[in-house]
Amino acid sequence: MALPFARPLCLCRWGAKRLGIAAAETRRGVSFKLEEKTAHSSLALFKSDTGVKYGMVGLEPTKLALNVERFREWAVVLADTAITSGRHYWEVTVKRSQQFRIGVADVDMSRDSCIGVDDRSWVFTYAQRKWHTMLANEKAPIEGIGQPEKVGLLLEYEAQKLSLVDVNRVAVVHTLQTDFRGPVVPAFALWDGELLTHSGLEVPEGL
Repeated sequence: MALPFARPLCLCRWGAKRLGIAAAETRRGVSFKLEEKTAHSSLALFKSDTGVKYGMVGLEPTKLALNVERFREWAVVLADTAITSGRHYWEVTVKRSQQFRIGVADVDMSRDSCIGVDDRSWVFTYAQRKWHTMLANEKAPIEGIGQPEKVGLLLEYEAQKLSLVDVNRVAVVHTLQTDFRGPVVPAFALWDGELLTHSGLEVPEGL
């Protein structure tokens, strides 16, 4: 008489396992690559378009495919995946860079502008060994985090927040209150060295 109950019990365990997987998937952040057609001519992508490096001379503009989506004045590149909802987390490994900006921007921001300069992008900037927030060309200092080897970004779309995360302590260092009005994409600006992105990550526990 015990046999009729064995199958439902097995199914319950299987279902719980499946629910666990689904829960983990809901915590997983956006997966993206860098969009070559947006990259300024001084930037080159590498490692299957997950990394970007700066070149003083850069690529010859005449050898680049003409594209209205390419940044023309500033060394900026955008990711290829727009975000319109949810909580998303990604990390950036910093290699030999002393001056860069990381954050998000409107998908249709001006290609003659730089992230952090207008009011349609929200960034954390690192320069002269100091961190700042930057919006509409106004900076505010950030304390509590030093020269980075790797940092995290936590985007909470509905809450209108973008946070800089110390990956060693798994702690939010600073949060920017944003004003999203439409789709945004991860955005990067770079004036030396390299940045390597790590996306498709789960939001760490406690964030």
